[in-house]
Amino acid sequence: MLAETLRVETELAQRLRAHSLRVTSPRLAVLAVISEQPHLDADGITEVVRPRLGAISTQAVYDNLHVLAGAGLLRRIEPAGGAARYETRVGDNHHHIVCRSCGATCDVDCAVGFAPCLEASDTHGFTVDEAEVTFWGACPQCQEPSDNQGES
Repeated sequence: MLAETLRVETELAQRLRAHSLRVTSPRLAVLAVISEQPHLDADGITEVVRPRLGAISTQAVYDNLHVLAGAGLLRRIEPAGGAARYETRVGDNHHHIVCRSCGATCDVDCAVGFAPCLEASDTHGFTVDEAEVTFWGACPQCQEPSDNQGES
């Protein structure tokens, strides 16, 4: 287990250096958490990072998310009506499916074509380089009938 942790930290440190970013414990921890648990929001990331580091402010997590997303190491997604979420899957044209009840979010590969996989009927003069689709529905856990349905 220790060898795997060291391997992952080394890989994450290399990613940071490749993007000309300093390697810091908070950056490593934030990247590790998002690699392990994609689609968390900043509060969820903070909850997992804090015990790993002993102490980190919420603002420091937000600052690191901003830097990492700006460098292209993270993708920030913003499902309508919800908090921004983060993932390390960058550089491809995938979309997301979000549960309306619990907010569970999963990746959905583009069904056809190359980026963008959708064509706008009118680009209004824009040069389109990406299409983003969010599918909405109920995740498997939220579809399960509750144990007390039908009880009075």
